[in-house]
Amino acid sequence: MNKEKKIWTIIFLLAVVYIIARATFWGAGMGKGYSTQLDGDWKVASATDYAAGVATFSWSQTIGIWVAAIFTLCIFSFLYKDNPLYKIAESVSVGVTAAFWMVVGFWDVIIPNLIGKIFPAWVQSWAIPGLSPIREDVWWIWIIPLVLGILLLWRLVPVGSWIARWPLAFIIGTTAGFRLIAFLSADFLSQIRNSIKPLVVVSAANDLVVADTVKAIVIFLSVLACLVYFLFSVEHKGVVGKISKVGIWVMMITFGASFALTVMGRIALLAIRLEFLFDDWLWLIDPTNKRIGL
Repeated sequence: MNKEKKIWTIIFLLAVVYIIARATFWGAGMGKGYSTQLDGDWKVASATDYAAGVATFSWSQTIGIWVAAIFTLCIFSFLYKDNPLYKIAESVSVGVTAAFWMVVGFWDVIIPNLIGKIFPAWVQSWAIPGLSPIREDVWWIWIIPLVLGILLLWRLVPVGSWIARWPLAFIIGTTAGFRLIAFLSADFLSQIRNSIKPLVVVSAANDLVVADTVKAIVIFLSVLACLVYFLFSVEHKGVVGKISKVGIWVMMITFGASFALTVMGRIALLAIRLEFLFDDWLWLIDPTNKRIGL
């Protein structure tokens, strides 16, 4: 065993000893979950509620906290190097997520919106009591997506898997059409609408609003500079070249701000996981005062 592996082995053993000590006698409840009954349903409770006698110890909450903490540490182990613990956590997370969305899609989409349209009385008898048992006048049209769905499953059959290309092409085509309309309405037209604004902004009392006026002028000049950059029918020299360089700066600032927003979102997710480890699991911090008096 080389020096690096010895160091990491010692760190791992010390961490295990520390966690066992806090979980048994030192942590005074570290990693434990509690629940309380409210309006007939069990809700997640805090350790303070348990100390006050209005909550009970929950094995399901406790097991969930420990499993989530262990899997989080397994994912973080990739920062050292790729290892079996990380691969196990990754595979389980992907599998559970796929299974979850498969179940959600079955009960929230296929049953009410497909089978319930074709056989409403049968679905009402065992799945959705509030569903109307009367078929719609054009109920037969739902047979088309049913057939396309069956053909899509043909991909799993070794012989004739090419049949699945037809429903797949239909799905991709219709999705692209819907997304194009949504993009034109939400992004393209909205950007044009937000760019066409008065350069001089005045208030209701006919006073000049300096901040809004400056913002409108900056937006107008930025859009103009970006459009000049994409004007390829004119050689980018002289005034046109200088304006196109300004357009490059505008685009780089925009791309940088978008990337920074993405990074901040990932940092927020990281902060949430660290807060879970140090608060809900290890009980080292208590930012929301969930354990007052403990």
